[in-house]
Amino acid sequence: MESKMIYLRLRQKKKVPPNQELFIRDIAQLIGEDVYCAKVEEIPIYQVTKEDKNLVVIDVMKVITAIHSVMTNIEIQVVGPTQTIVEVQYPKKKLAPVYFAFIWFLLFIGAALAIMNFHEDVSMREVHQQIYKIVTGIDNPKPLLLQVPYSFGLGIGMVLFFNHLFKKRFNEEPSPLEVEMFNYQQDLDQYVIVHESDENGHNKP
Repeated sequence: MESKMIYLRLRQKKKVPPNQELFIRDIAQLIGEDVYCAKVEEIPIYQVTKEDKNLVVIDVMKVITAIHSVMTNIEIQVVGPTQTIVEVQYPKKKLAPVYFAFIWFLLFIGAALAIMNFHEDVSMREVHQQIYKIVTGIDNPKPLLLQVPYSFGLGIGMVLFFNHLFKKRFNEEPSPLEVEMFNYQQDLDQYVIVHESDENGHNKP
């Protein structure tokens, strides 16, 4: 019997609710003859259980084995990633307003102290005094004409730097924080893939 070629590309990550049964269509993209792709997409590949906790790694070899157990005349050409990370999303508990206010207050105080300590380390007040004296010729111990605009500029600069004002974005360019979070997520995914046995606790057939 003539074999049929199907190109298979695993998704890098898939988010699913608890106890969901996964089919190949959930974790992979297929290219080939429609009739064969439709059959392959409906092949079950994994059943999420409570023992899986938050993360499951599905290897491409498991997918190929599942396909060949149903359709022996299919030739699989793998393109792209060889593992899919399945993230089990459990319902999140809502954060009580008192805890939200406490965390916000704690972060606000911490950020304020960090900025003030930095300015003290670099002698920002003396710098403002010297600039004011150079420009006006007056020795002013409290050059508010410089300090007030500088304070507003500091806040505006932070907003522009992170490219966010609450939920509003100014442009499509990612902020440095988003880039760092992306790099961290990439490293975390790679760690999970390498240590899949330790993360899952066991390997299901």
